[in-house]
Amino acid sequence: MAKDSYLVGLVGAGIGPSLSPALHQREADRQGLRHLYRLLDIDVLGVAPEAVGDLVRAARDLGFDGLNITHPCKQLVLDHLDALDPRAEALGAVNTVVFGEDGRAVGHNTDVTGFAASFARGLPDAPLERVVQLGAGGAGAAVAHAVLTLGAGRVTVVDALPGRAAALAESLARHFGPGRAQAAAVEQLPALLAEADGAGGLVHATPTGMAAYPGLPLPAELLQAGLWVAEVVYRPLETELVRAARERGCAVLPGGGMAVFQAADAFRLFTGVEPDSGRMLGDFAELVGAERSGSVA
Repeated sequence: MAKDSYLVGLVGAGIGPSLSPALHQREADRQGLRHLYRLLDIDVLGVAPEAVGDLVRAARDLGFDGLNITHPCKQLVLDHLDALDPRAEALGAVNTVVFGEDGRAVGHNTDVTGFAASFARGLPDAPLERVVQLGAGGAGAAVAHAVLTLGAGRVTVVDALPGRAAALAESLARHFGPGRAQAAAVEQLPALLAEADGAGGLVHATPTGMAAYPGLPLPAELLQAGLWVAEVVYRPLETELVRAARERGCAVLPGGGMAVFQAADAFRLFTGVEPDSGRMLGDFAELVGAERSGSVA
């Protein structure tokens, strides 16, 4: 039976603008639950990402029911958990930690289901023959799994760290079969995107575009109208990539949908209560609209 009071938090860097607290707390209020959601920002705390294990232990000792984990700790947290959900184990990345009554910390990944639900809703008819993905970190692993699960013919992973791209591609190929994933160098982006034009699109899964990391992750001239572009960053909701892609005629999926659907799945894990993702999408739109107008949400 679900409790009526929960204490959860978010661990990551530069998470002050996160809408997760409001999304969780609004849905909890409608469900008749007390839901206190705290931000554990490693930048504010002045600790390195490697301190995520200390934060997990401290949260467990303080009686937290769970934690969300975001950049740059989704992979670093793995060594500090007692068990992993099969999906998180396959991905090698965790974005949700649930503390059981026995004190065990179990890692889950709701980024996969969150991105898949958002993609199916926002780009239902998008071609998936050839997909190029920028970013092979924790979020990148999740969205690559999601895209291949949705039926992508091939995902080509590009990362500033070639070894990380190769490792993710090898993992994806083991899980989904030979030929479904490959790694490529950044220098190959122009040719890869030209090949995907009309047959697929671009998934962006790096921190570039976040408030703390402004800018474009690739030259805007590489974005052709025959590509769709899916963004993982949602703060700001309209990143420079989203804006540039729209201006060049691309079908665009902003990161907000993934943020909402992964939050809904995390809410279910934390509380055992079924959330209403439709209402949470409405909350997200209201919160973003309030920010734009300068009013208090």
